[in-house]
Amino acid sequence: MRFDALPLVADAPAERPRIERRAVRRTEGETTFYEVASRTVIDKVPPAIGLGVDWSVSPYRGCAHACLYCAGRRGHRYLGLDGERDFGSAIVVKTDAARRLRAELAKPRWRGETVAIGLTGDCYQDAERTYRLMPGIVAALRDSGNPFQVMTKSALVLRDADLIAQAAEVAEARVMVSIGFVDDRLRRAVEPGAPSAQKRLELCAELNERGAACGVLMAPILPCLTDSEDQLRAVVRRVAETGAVSITPLVLQLPSGSREWYLRWLAEQHPALLPRYTELYGGGAVAAQAYRDRVTARVTEFARLYGIGAKNRPWTPSRAATRQMALL
Repeated sequence: MRFDALPLVADAPAERPRIERRAVRRTEGETTFYEVASRTVIDKVPPAIGLGVDWSVSPYRGCAHACLYCAGRRGHRYLGLDGERDFGSAIVVKTDAARRLRAELAKPRWRGETVAIGLTGDCYQDAERTYRLMPGIVAALRDSGNPFQVMTKSALVLRDADLIAQAAEVAEARVMVSIGFVDDRLRRAVEPGAPSAQKRLELCAELNERGAACGVLMAPILPCLTDSEDQLRAVVRRVAETGAVSITPLVLQLPSGSREWYLRWLAEQHPALLPRYTELYGGGAVAAQAYRDRVTARVTEFARLYGIGAKNRPWTPSRAATRQMALL
């Protein structure tokens, strides 16, 4: 990738995004990259997210997938960027992420807890083809024996499959591919830059075949759109075909910063659903507990039925290894 480097000066006009005060800006087509030196790379994960992981490492902020619901949009506000317009086209790159990670992993107060990689922007989005931050990050975690989970929708993770498998020999290390639903028409609306569910299912299968343990983050489950029993069963069954080692269901969250854009889209495309969303999300960013418990229970039951994570599965997929998996 060729860039037009634009070093920033201290007396930049006030109307320029705050991120430009400490970044080097590079452009490629319609995308702007802000290269920064990171002050820290291990960040605390809010418990409400529900991942079961307390810490994260995010080499990128912003994401070319431009998912409408992404909670990472909120962070763009603090950088002086527009969470709606800029999230998919203004990507912050922590160019020294691997070096900083090694230093933080070596600190006496670090207790070797599991870290999730890629919460504020897919760590294997297209920018990674140029910046190649992930091999250094995975190597740092491998060398320290620190457990981790890679969160991604991108097949670029296959590039580092062997490295991830090496890390898994010294600590728990797995990839979690995000597949919330298999409706491709809906995917084009709310995940416009992301690969199709079909490609992500095939990615999960290939990772497991290569010996890099891969589970599925079934997220987000969209209330009234992808939460019917038939839809949930279809996703779990397709995930089971891939040999996924786990499946973790997460209902859509609507924190400030993504809430506005998602609800505006919902009002335009599915206005009849707004009262139900008001009911579910009247208490804040997460859906009502009873609803979440009900959806999670159904996914858990389907996962048991299809044997996800079990050594001896009660259900065997009918597809041959050479056949493409069907979505329906």
